[in-house]
Amino acid sequence: MKPVGLNNLQVRKHNKALFMSLMWRHKQLSKSQLALLSGLTIPATSKILQALLDEGKLQHSKALMSARGNSNGSFQLPSNGAWTLCLCVKPSSIERQLADAQLVAQGEFEQVAIKAETPEALLSEIEAVWRKTCKQWPKRRINLALAVHGQVDPVTGVSQHMPQAAWKTPLQLKFLLEEKLGVEVRVDNDCVMLALAEKWLNRNALSEFCVINVDYGIGSSFVINGEIFRGNLYGSGQIGHTIIEPNGQRCSCGRQGCLETVASLSTLKQAAHQRDPEAPQPSSTQLLQAWQAGEPWIVAWAQRAAEAIGMSLYNFLNTLNINQIWLYGRSCTFGDSWLQTIVRQIDFNPFDPRDALKSKGTNVHFGQLDRARQVLGIGYLYVEAEPSAA
Repeated sequence: MKPVGLNNLQVRKHNKALFMSLMWRHKQLSKSQLALLSGLTIPATSKILQALLDEGKLQHSKALMSARGNSNGSFQLPSNGAWTLCLCVKPSSIERQLADAQLVAQGEFEQVAIKAETPEALLSEIEAVWRKTCKQWPKRRINLALAVHGQVDPVTGVSQHMPQAAWKTPLQLKFLLEEKLGVEVRVDNDCVMLALAEKWLNRNALSEFCVINVDYGIGSSFVINGEIFRGNLYGSGQIGHTIIEPNGQRCSCGRQGCLETVASLSTLKQAAHQRDPEAPQPSSTQLLQAWQAGEPWIVAWAQRAAEAIGMSLYNFLNTLNINQIWLYGRSCTFGDSWLQTIVRQIDFNPFDPRDALKSKGTNVHFGQLDRARQVLGIGYLYVEAEPSAA
């Protein structure tokens, strides 16, 4: 392929996208701060800012970002656009965080217990949460951003398969909700929600990283060169369905020995039931509490689960050469010993002569964003949809 240079128009487009990306991360910046962060001169920065002001993508503020020297104020994202109700949706619960036009949290984070046994019931519960929010903020137009468990087509907004649901058919969340509510709706996987939260809200996130959610199931999402990697079929990140035990337990996907059949909390619940079929089915919370109390079989199970997760991660990370991993989900309750077992499995890279992972310390950590900020991450689907911002 013949190399092609950038003309002036393309350079301006790139620089405007860079500025918008910086604004979405920082919310408010001075001209000098933008120049410093972008590496551009003050005159070049002034031209880009003026273009963005003319297009209505930024607005000027009199607020000073520094008490030193002369200042002509600062710049911020417009405050008069639509708000976004960010929801993480399961058949048993809905977590909600409202955000304003600048994607700054408004009101309190809330988790609502529901019992949706049909697609219609789930749609009704989502509608009820949205209408309640609209009553609290009657003068605002409030769009929806939904994070759901399982396979999702983010273009059509169809939930292809929701493992915890009683139904097995696809659900057209975006179309049905937009038709019912008359607002814009965006839908994606709950691991994408975590990746977006890390990308936009964690200033320590690198341009390439992955998030692993170890909970009822095991999912992941990858950011490569600053972009969410979904794959052509939007199925990227199915780490829970990598084969660990070829002759092992049958998975919900139809294959045998997937990671989820070895290391997920749903598998832990099944193991507890098999140990005592006559006893009531314990909840994940009860099993985690039993682990904290030192229940030997759960301690041993958690150790084996961590080894399996580490083995799958080793294969993924050797393929993608990513060295920043954030772990989320209730399994993080298993703590540092569980984490260190995972790290030991991936702490050697035979293709790096510098042995960079060991010399620098494997960059595997528990995620630091609280649940409200995690759920807020799904709202950045709207930012990613804007070519001038993502």
